[in-house]
Amino acid sequence: MANPHSKGKNRATKAKEFEETVIQIDRVTRVVKGGRRLRFRATVVIGNRKGDVGLGLGKSTEVTGAIQKAVSKAKRNMITVPLDGETIPHDINIKFKSSKILIIPAGPGTGIIAGGSVRKVLELAGIKNILSKSLGSSNRVNNAKATIEALKALYPNDRMKKLAASKQVTPAATTAAKAEDKKEEKAAEAAGK
Repeated sequence: MANPHSKGKNRATKAKEFEETVIQIDRVTRVVKGGRRLRFRATVVIGNRKGDVGLGLGKSTEVTGAIQKAVSKAKRNMITVPLDGETIPHDINIKFKSSKILIIPAGPGTGIIAGGSVRKVLELAGIKNILSKSLGSSNRVNNAKATIEALKALYPNDRMKKLAASKQVTPAATTAAKAEDKKEEKAAEAAGK
C-alpha cells in the first residue's frame, strides 16, 4: 500500500469519474499601458458516457491552468441527458446565437453522425446512435453550447408519451369544437348588427 503522504511516483492515482475533451484553445490578448497581456482560453467538455455531460470555459496565463479551470466549471455546469436506449427520446431543433443545431434520434447501428464539437458533446453524453446537422455559424464553441442547450431541452420518453396522450384529439371532438366555434361566430355577428 502506498503512503498517502509521499509526493513521488508511489502515490495511488484516483480514477477519473469524467472523461475530458478539449474543444478549443485560443490565445487571447488584452492591451494594457505596457503592451499586450497574453492569456489562454480553453473550452472543455466532460462526460461519463452514461447521460451526464458538462461544458466549461476557463482562462489562465498557461494552457494547463486554463484547461483545469474549464474542467472545474464544466463540473459545475453538468446536465443529465434523458436517454432512450442508445439515442435520444425525440428530435429537437435549437438556435443559440447564430448557431442552429438539429438533432434527430437514430436506430441501432447508425452511430454518431455529427461533426466537430457537436460530435464530442454527444459522445461524452453517452449517445451512440444519432443524426445531427449544424446550420448557421461554424464557431466550435457556440456549436457546443447550442448542443448542450438542445440536450437540456429534451424531455424523457415517459413525459413525451404523457404529453402526446393529453393532446390526443378524436375526430368527434374536433367536429364538436368546430361546431362550437361557428355558433360563437354567429352569436358575435348577431350581437354586432
